[in-house]
Amino acid sequence: MFIDKFAGIAFAVGALTAFSVQAQEVNVYNSRHYNTDRVIYETFTKSTGIKVNIIEGNHDELIQRMKSEGASSPADLFITVDAGRLAAAAKEGLLAPVASPTLDAIKVPSNLRDPSGAWWGLSSRARIVVYARDRVKPDQIKNYEDLAKPEWKGRVLTRSGTHPYSLALTASIIEAQGEEKTEEWVKGLVANLARPPQGGDTDQIRAVAVGEGDVAIANTYYVGKLITSAKQEDREVASKIGVIFPNQDNRGTHVNLSGAGVVKTSKNQDNARKLLEYLLSPEAQRLFADGNMEYPVNPAVQPHPELVKLGTFKAADVNAAAFAAYTPQALRIMDRAGWK
Repeated sequence: MFIDKFAGIAFAVGALTAFSVQAQEVNVYNSRHYNTDRVIYETFTKSTGIKVNIIEGNHDELIQRMKSEGASSPADLFITVDAGRLAAAAKEGLLAPVASPTLDAIKVPSNLRDPSGAWWGLSSRARIVVYARDRVKPDQIKNYEDLAKPEWKGRVLTRSGTHPYSLALTASIIEAQGEEKTEEWVKGLVANLARPPQGGDTDQIRAVAVGEGDVAIANTYYVGKLITSAKQEDREVASKIGVIFPNQDNRGTHVNLSGAGVVKTSKNQDNARKLLEYLLSPEAQRLFADGNMEYPVNPAVQPHPELVKLGTFKAADVNAAAFAAYTPQALRIMDRAGWK
């Protein structure tokens, strides 16, 4: 399966390299797969005349592709749903620092961008605890660490430990608590699982609503999509759950970050910079917020009203690159504990 998918990416890239580089285009290596993004790219093209070519794939595959292509890579902008991969790409020397008065003027918070400008956050999602309103009181959980307490045995739901969202959360706890305490937390969490990890965040939320577990770890935008869904059954699920923003009395709630970086070997760096600037503009940030229920990183743009209703919260202000460095340790700890 991996080989077939990788070959598909290689074919798409090969098709791009078969043509001469055009002045009015930008090639995006992309691991975000949302309809809203298509609208954003189309709007950018209408506004600038610059065609956006999308090469989709898994973030790790795309990073490996850029490494193997070297200076001949057609990639101009790398976009991913995991800041850890952005930090890894920057560390590998694949991304070029961007100097842009336009980007500087937006005032993206420092923890949501690379200090040297090698990558910039585009949108964020808070990693929250979802609970069953009829079985759990919101004051029973204040921190992620509480999920490992014995009273939650057989009551916790989560997706796979190998998913970037899970890895990033565990890495952030390593950054805050150290490896020893994090391993204790992961062991306790695994011991409290209501079922083996399966499905995505929406599946965890649905399982809470029907009583397969009492609490789940999920990203806010999945909750927002259920609340605003055109399907009555989705809205009914949303009515049965509440949300908790963990660690408000200490380091703050962990956020997952989508972001982008200009590829160092880009043949269209000016166009890549223009697209990056547009992605952080109020117009595009509004589309991220309303079309995909994500938190904008541009401080001038407010979240969707339904996300606002979930509550204001203090987000952890650690730069994504800081906890991304702990991803290998997080994977080893989770593997030892059986968080598969």
